[in-house]
Amino acid sequence: MAEPKPLTEGPIGVAIVRLAVPVVLSQVLQTAYGVIDAYWVGHISQEAIAAVSLSFPISFLLVAVGGGLPLAGSVLLAQYRGRGDTSEMNHVAAQTLMMVLIVSVILTGGGYFLATPIMRFMGAAPDVLPDAARFLEITFLGFIFVFTFLAFQALMRGLGVVTMPMLIVLTAVILNYVLNRVFIFGVGPIPAMGVAGSAMATLVTQALATFLAALVLIRGGYGLRLRLRDFRPDFPLMRRIFRLGLPASVEQSTRALGMTVMTLLVSTFGTVAQATYGVGVRIVLCVLIPAMGMSMATSTLVGQNLGAGRLDRAERTTWIGCLIAIGLLLVAGAILFATARPFAAFFMPEGGEAIDEVARFIRILAFAFWLIGVQQVLMGTFRGAGDTVAPAVLAIVSLWVIQFPLAYVLSKHTRLGLTGIWWSFTATNIIAAAATLAWYMRGDWKRKRLLDDVQLEQQVRVEAEIEEGTRG
Repeated sequence: MAEPKPLTEGPIGVAIVRLAVPVVLSQVLQTAYGVIDAYWVGHISQEAIAAVSLSFPISFLLVAVGGGLPLAGSVLLAQYRGRGDTSEMNHVAAQTLMMVLIVSVILTGGGYFLATPIMRFMGAAPDVLPDAARFLEITFLGFIFVFTFLAFQALMRGLGVVTMPMLIVLTAVILNYVLNRVFIFGVGPIPAMGVAGSAMATLVTQALATFLAALVLIRGGYGLRLRLRDFRPDFPLMRRIFRLGLPASVEQSTRALGMTVMTLLVSTFGTVAQATYGVGVRIVLCVLIPAMGMSMATSTLVGQNLGAGRLDRAERTTWIGCLIAIGLLLVAGAILFATARPFAAFFMPEGGEAIDEVARFIRILAFAFWLIGVQQVLMGTFRGAGDTVAPAVLAIVSLWVIQFPLAYVLSKHTRLGLTGIWWSFTATNIIAAAATLAWYMRGDWKRKRLLDDVQLEQQVRVEAEIEEGTRG
């Protein structure tokens, strides 16, 4: 496995696309886990579907946490890669994995024993509760592997390696489809496990993906070769990685929580509104996935170039990324605007009056798709520079200060009614993109000295250890 070339030279646009496409495909494949589970569980009963559906918000929230925690390790790795410091790359990678593993074990232990109370809180009916709780218990056990593999993906992105993790995810998803059938209904000596079998299939495939990732790291390649000494606990570094990653987890968790909060407001307008919002959110996610792919690609490129001292190239990366995102999402928005009603009918052929409402929602959303792309690329620049606080603050303000209050006022206190909620999405994207651009233009991200701060902490720690040893 050859070491990838640093992203400090060559065409920036080509590098962004080369990084973004596999990242987008990986995210699409990750969502396939839930689709496959729903497909096979749908062959059991309505109660089984309800059991799996109840656990989805919990899983979605924890995956958001797991996806954010290793971000600091990814950024540090990218900057050390740009600087060409192989020793520190291995050290940061190992400490990131250890930090994520510790957090995942704590969450898994607590979640496993609280699965039944959590499902009761989520409103599981008595006939659904046993299956829902068992499904969630097994799901929590799998989070050890989920968190570890998410950390592996983040570290590989920091190096600019995105195709190999995507292929591992593809292998796991294909196997998950097969094992769902085996564990749910039983084959030969393997007994039928029902709903729990779906969670078990996911756990096994996630464990396989983590095993393959571990082989890559242990055997060496792509610029990394982790040895036992790299895993010697460096608690100050782990704490710093955790502190830097926590805002990213908060940011992603805020988005997950936002969907739930908006659902409560939409539900007050009845079944048609709920159906419309369900389809509309899926469309938003379809747009957000390529935008986030662009964001992650930008983060890697900016990180490596800042590590190499190429501030000029980091700035060019941001603007080129914005132009690509604008072009891509303007085209997507125009297509969806023109085909809104057929598109809505495809998702809900028996939707009746909900089809027209979904078409209205799509047309309103389409105005601001390109702004989502701009915002995500700029946030990628912040993360690449090591500023994880700015994206978290912007995400929290967007939801709690702008979108939800605006949706409530427009829908409950104007003639817009339900349509006011749809307009709140577009208005929020306009305001959030403008705020993100203003934050970027302040230039604080240019003055971040992430590697210098980390090395200073390490130097102080080493000197303290030497002094302590001398006194001893």
